[in-house]
Amino acid sequence: MESNRTTPLGRPRGFDVDEALERAVLVFWAQGYEGASLDDLTSAMGITRTSMYRAFGNKEDLFRKALERYTEGPASYVAQALGQSTARDVATTFLDGAVRSTTRPDCPAGCLGVQGSLAAGESGRPARDTLAAWREEGTTHLRNRFQRAIDEGDLPADADPGLLARYLMTVANGIAVQAAGGTTQDELQLVADMALHAWPPVDS
Repeated sequence: MESNRTTPLGRPRGFDVDEALERAVLVFWAQGYEGASLDDLTSAMGITRTSMYRAFGNKEDLFRKALERYTEGPASYVAQALGQSTARDVATTFLDGAVRSTTRPDCPAGCLGVQGSLAAGESGRPARDTLAAWREEGTTHLRNRFQRAIDEGDLPADADPGLLARYLMTVANGIAVQAAGGTTQDELQLVADMALHAWPPVDS
């Protein structure tokens, strides 16, 4: 007689996958893709290499999963910004979020998406390409949101949505680099506020 099996076959992992991934995010964030060795990662995650491979795949796979978690967590301000009702509020929320996320006292300074693999050798090329695509995707989302703002009359008809998106992303990336170099949150907030002085006015 067969029984209904409700538990998975095999031995349980014995560790919290989500917590281990959160710890991997912090290692990649602090040390970058190439700087984070497998020993650094497994030690921080509290697991063996075998367990890491079984749960997450190889280092590149783990990095991609860590970036997804980073996007859902510290970088969630991007999605919050895109949901704002006006283009100016989108820009304000985006830059304010960049300042806060790159200067969190409980996390590494800077941005995983910016510093994670800017300067990488051949072994780091996949991570560098992944991060370049990640940043470009953010720019595309901003551009599409600003095009909608133009269509709705929330931005001037002659505004360039692609340029506005690139402008914001460039400022945010610069904020991340400055934060990694030790610039304070208050100083970076002033930079974000100044950047918005050039924001196109709404046609009256």
